[in-house]
Amino acid sequence: MARAVGGAIDGGEHLVVQAGTGTGKSLGYLVPAVRHAVVSDERVVVSTATLALQRQVITRDLPLVAEAIGDELPRPARIALLKGWHNYLCVHKLTGGYPTDEPTLFDLPGETAGAAEHPGVGAAASGPGTSAASLGEQVVRLREWADETTTGDRDDLVPGVSERAWRQVSVTALECLGQKCPLLAECFPDRARSAAREADVVVTNHAMLGIAAMGSPGVLPEHDVLVVDEAHELADRVTAAATVDLSVPAIEGAARLARRHGGAQTDVLDVASQAFGTMVGALPAERFPAGLPEGARGAVAGVRDAAREILSRLKPETGATKPATPDTGLKMAQSAMLQLFEVAERMAADPTGHDVLWCSRPGEGGWTADRFGEGSSRLHAAPLGVAGLIRTHLLTDRTGVFTSATLALGGTFDPVARTFGLLGGPAEGESASAWTGLDVGSPFDYGRQGILYVAKHLPTPGRDASTEHQLDEIAALVEAAGGRTLGLFSSRRAAVAAAEAMRERLDVPVLCQGDDQLPTLVREFAADPATCLFGTLSLWQGVDVPGPSCQLVLIDRIPFPRPDDPVRSARARAVEQAGGNGFMQVSATHAALLLAQGAGRLVRTTADRGVVAVLDPRLATARYAGFLVRSMPAFWRTTDRGVAEAALRRLATLG
Repeated sequence: MARAVGGAIDGGEHLVVQAGTGTGKSLGYLVPAVRHAVVSDERVVVSTATLALQRQVITRDLPLVAEAIGDELPRPARIALLKGWHNYLCVHKLTGGYPTDEPTLFDLPGETAGAAEHPGVGAAASGPGTSAASLGEQVVRLREWADETTTGDRDDLVPGVSERAWRQVSVTALECLGQKCPLLAECFPDRARSAAREADVVVTNHAMLGIAAMGSPGVLPEHDVLVVDEAHELADRVTAAATVDLSVPAIEGAARLARRHGGAQTDVLDVASQAFGTMVGALPAERFPAGLPEGARGAVAGVRDAAREILSRLKPETGATKPATPDTGLKMAQSAMLQLFEVAERMAADPTGHDVLWCSRPGEGGWTADRFGEGSSRLHAAPLGVAGLIRTHLLTDRTGVFTSATLALGGTFDPVARTFGLLGGPAEGESASAWTGLDVGSPFDYGRQGILYVAKHLPTPGRDASTEHQLDEIAALVEAAGGRTLGLFSSRRAAVAAAEAMRERLDVPVLCQGDDQLPTLVREFAADPATCLFGTLSLWQGVDVPGPSCQLVLIDRIPFPRPDDPVRSARARAVEQAGGNGFMQVSATHAALLLAQGAGRLVRTTADRGVVAVLDPRLATARYAGFLVRSMPAFWRTTDRGVAEAALRRLATLG
């Protein structure tokens, strides 16, 4: 892998490399990346998907590589960590340079803090730790920590604090005063960016890549090589960064900031907000393939025009004397109003086919009232595709190296290469860039270490969370394994139903996602081999429990996207209109990636043994089954439950 990455960098050709769990892929890309950066005096940016991997790379892997190859380099390698603005303390805000949130925040002990006022910032989570009194205690702890920290990095604060508390001591990039800040010399995010501009290797995250992919200038320092670890998550992260929403609470929040901190009259926006609320409340919760309906577009255009007018009112008068200290409240108001204007302008534009537009309501399509405010319907806009954004803003004039344990789907790299903008689809013409795909293999002998059992005899899963046939199958397999089961379910309802049924039927501890914080549940699962852990999407990726605690991985059904998923259904339709197979390019590719990730939870070391049981007969009978199976680790396969149970019992006796 190191030779391939080095060759790609030297030759200026993009590389997609699958490196299975246990190969040490971070070392495989860091050795050539560090060498190139120092020898060529050209910067390399490395992006990771998770906080754990980012921390591993910056604190363990990069220092190890820099030391190991240091004698071969003309000088020591310079390393820097870069995150989004909101991840750092703002010293100016901490010292009172910014206005505080609502006065009631600390004046109402015992009550839960209210929803966020900023567009784009979610409400604090409900539950313990979010009351006004608790919030005050958290902020006091933040102030004490501010006197000790040398980085201001939120992730260095252990234990952490709520999002609401963190907002009291941080600002967004739009709210920052930049070079006008009186405490610029002490600014933590500015220091991080200065260090990144001087570094040879900069470690960042996919969220930052998502912002850069939207064309925001200066998000990342200049670089000629981009390495994307956990690259299978890149397209979804860029999509998330490019997705916006519009609601009455967001409009009212921006108006409130304009009045309070900008001294602006907001009558025109208040009227537009009322019209928008009436309109969005009457819209169906569905996708709008032809763009917003005429009345909805008019209401959104009214919000846009009102926001533009207030933005002009928030500008300082020409010739006015500039204050000695910049007005941070005004900056916050301008920031919120600018975000509101840009979102409304994007949604009100004539249909171009570049965006997917839809309406959601609390509790429908995965959205909840806690997130959006009681009774709040929202309009959303997401990019129809992100391949062009990635190709244009992340790969132009630089070499991209994409790596993950799961990139070859259906035995080919084409599906993921298409999402990176390396390979054009039917609507995009020929290959967009020169690239190579490489599978460097795995240290694991999957055929000897694991069994893939497909319950071919079960009925095809329907709309029900689970059936008696499925529950019988789960009980038989878990009993044979003696617990030791990670259950991966397609919905929270299915996970809860299965957990409750197993608690009644079996004498083994069964944990379910939602019972406690996920890290706590995973630790309990790993500590006791008799325990089972059932959950949904966040368990399919990133859970690393080697050893006897995880010898059975249950998958209740093929994880196709929801039929009402507006973005994926729109993408599938676009592929079909261009003459391609929307089901295979979108739905099957999504399912293949999750199946590969989920099945990968079983074997984490060369000593691990076990069974992956898929309770969906379509994995053995459907025409697309071969594509999905080829995406998974090459386990020995069977449709005989007796074979799987016998293997699990033998493993259970070995402990």
